[in-house]
Amino acid sequence: MRSIQVSLSRWIAAVAIAACAFAGISGGNSSSLGLQTAAAQDKDSFTPMALDSGFGRMDISDPAIPPEQIIKQFAAKETEFQEALNHYTYRRIARVDTIDDDTKKVSGEWYEVDDVIFDPTGRRTEKVVFAPPNTLDQGGIMMSPSDLQDIQHGYPFVLTAADIPAYNVKYVGRQKVDEIDCYVFDVSPKTIEKNKRYLDGRIWVDTTDLQIVVTDGRMVPDDTRKGKEDLHPPFMTWRQQVDGHYWFPVYTKGEGVLHFAGGYGSMAQDVHIRDIIKYSDYKRFGSTSKVFYGDQEITNPGQPQNQQPPAPPQK
Repeated sequence: MRSIQVSLSRWIAAVAIAACAFAGISGGNSSSLGLQTAAAQDKDSFTPMALDSGFGRMDISDPAIPPEQIIKQFAAKETEFQEALNHYTYRRIARVDTIDDDTKKVSGEWYEVDDVIFDPTGRRTEKVVFAPPNTLDQGGIMMSPSDLQDIQHGYPFVLTAADIPAYNVKYVGRQKVDEIDCYVFDVSPKTIEKNKRYLDGRIWVDTTDLQIVVTDGRMVPDDTRKGKEDLHPPFMTWRQQVDGHYWFPVYTKGEGVLHFAGGYGSMAQDVHIRDIIKYSDYKRFGSTSKVFYGDQEITNPGQPQNQQPPAPPQK
């Protein structure tokens, strides 16, 4: 998320005019997107949201099997899930709001409904179904390419066997999410490569299905260079079993106060931002595609769920 920065000199001039003629403050320019190094991630660029209810006591005792074995097993399941997801269409409804903390009301909004589908050649694509005018500039920010990348790929985080080498994955313990018993792991990138986004946070993995059911953290890197800031809120994503086998993303909430430091003649500002993304209408594409759960082919992707999913907040 990039700040629509107001020039400090223009602001001072506008205040002087307002004092004499009761005029409003005006003027501003947008910053360009910059790439941040890994070291800059230590900067406090946001205030996070609190962990939602439904998380039980953390059991930090050693697991019955080595954590490395658990990681290998759930990465294999996540790889299967990613392959299955590649054969599904679904709808994604994304809303990004800025919040005025004085009035507690929405001050600006970006909203888009997209269908993730296949074109006649079988190529995966996205179709915009509905996109009203973007008013985020009224809240002092604008969408950046990395924001769209996070909505499309980062928030519905999948940690496959191919992804594991890029991350430090540390076993934390076992914890219940509602009624689901989970292994808990902290996940952070080993290094940050240019033009790539990574999760820095925590995942909850179902101890039975060995798939991620909750993701909590933020996508990195942020860019905190003066005049080029591109900041992102922390988020949490919930999954549910929608085909009786795999856990699909159904709900993401991101919220925090982004701290734009300003500089080089621009003003510092804090922006309260809230992201809500809903994923629905999962349907297996085509009749010739085969999706497997282990060695078993999924023939009825719409069958009832096998267990009660964790409950995302009702908002």
